[in-house]
Amino acid sequence: MFETLFTNILALIVTLGILVTIHEFGHFWVARRCGVKVLRFSIGFGRAVKTWHGKDGTEYVIAPIPLGGYVKMLGQDDTQAGGGTIPESERHMAFNYKPLWQRFAIVAAGPIANFLLAIVVFWLINVAYGLKGVAPVMSNVVADSPAYTAGLRAGDEIVAVDGVDTNIWQQVTMQLLNRLGETGELVISAIPATAADARDYVIPVQDWESRTAEPNPLASLGIVQYEIPPVIDGVVAGGRAEQAGLQSGDRVLSAGGEPVRSWTQWVEMVRAHPELPLDVVVQRGAVEQALTVTPQGSDVDGVAIGTIGAYVEPYDLYGSLPPEMRREISYNPLTAIGPALQETWDKSVFVLDSIKKMVIGLISVKNINGPITIAQVAGETASYGLEVYLGFLAILSISLGVLNLLPIPVLDGGHLLYYTIEAIIRRPVPERIQAMGLQMGLLMIGGIMMLAIYNDVARLL
Repeated sequence: MFETLFTNILALIVTLGILVTIHEFGHFWVARRCGVKVLRFSIGFGRAVKTWHGKDGTEYVIAPIPLGGYVKMLGQDDTQAGGGTIPESERHMAFNYKPLWQRFAIVAAGPIANFLLAIVVFWLINVAYGLKGVAPVMSNVVADSPAYTAGLRAGDEIVAVDGVDTNIWQQVTMQLLNRLGETGELVISAIPATAADARDYVIPVQDWESRTAEPNPLASLGIVQYEIPPVIDGVVAGGRAEQAGLQSGDRVLSAGGEPVRSWTQWVEMVRAHPELPLDVVVQRGAVEQALTVTPQGSDVDGVAIGTIGAYVEPYDLYGSLPPEMRREISYNPLTAIGPALQETWDKSVFVLDSIKKMVIGLISVKNINGPITIAQVAGETASYGLEVYLGFLAILSISLGVLNLLPIPVLDGGHLLYYTIEAIIRRPVPERIQAMGLQMGLLMIGGIMMLAIYNDVARLL
């Protein structure tokens, strides 16, 4: 427990440290190129842990709270260029004395640096690892599910979603996530197991997964990607699984008299029996063992589900697949650029669209994550390997870039909005309006942070 907590905290500090440094360096680098004197470059908030002065006269600061940073520039605090606090001899180095386009460029450089980081990271992943994935062939389709009703069956291969080609499961999931909260028709193109040509399958959706805190689009449609063997790797001390006598290495053969083929099916059975005895038969070595487990009931989004405190044995799915089910694309340093740019663009549009859907109520605000969830995910992805962690870092960098471009005072996007208005009306936005905007921006950001932390705590309870 302590080791996991330490790993998560360390991963959070490293991850946010990288993102904040890149973001603030974007502001810093462009400010220096525009001839602005930078007074302080701070990574983190709170009392400084370490400070030093560079040859350029800038004070560099490292602080203990890694939730942000800032670049303080000469004249940045003055709302009017005519403020009398800056000596005449230094005004050529003051931020607010610079032309409008330079101020715009300096503020926009932070989010742009985050997008550039994502592009570089995706490029590195493409060059070092290429694209690897599993062919989107359905191992099962749940009876009477939306996908089953539309005509999809086990063995069918999904080749497109809403007209967008899909070669691996990750692409299928991404296209489905784009439709969360919407009402209309999903069009899944698939090649049936018994045919050679693709067909379109239409699935109607109504406010699809709009109230779900952790949406799983494939599961909600009844599509099973692949079946992981129902082998228990371990049980939680004091949990219902341990109380029932389940042990590490047990393979679940049946539950409630029904054969269990996969871990997903086993989880569904457990979830469907909160506080109800479930007769289970497991394979333990060469012996079959009959047990009775009573899943603990818990409430998730107003629905009672069962849990037993058992986790799945690690399984090398990719390595176990036949060659025809593996999809691999290799890139050289040149060919890797295009996919990296496309990936960054697609993820940016997805983040922006998700924010819009939250604002208008199409998807649940429970999907807003705070530092606790980010720490957990950062720790988990770091344990999965460098490739997975880098992918998470790129997505988080994109999210930071998009969020900072929102037209909310306090954020970079709020300043860019003011500069845009200034360009139109040919004079700075009045100080009174900027002060009102600052208060509104602080209130909005504070509210979002409180909601994110509340969601984090709710997930832990």
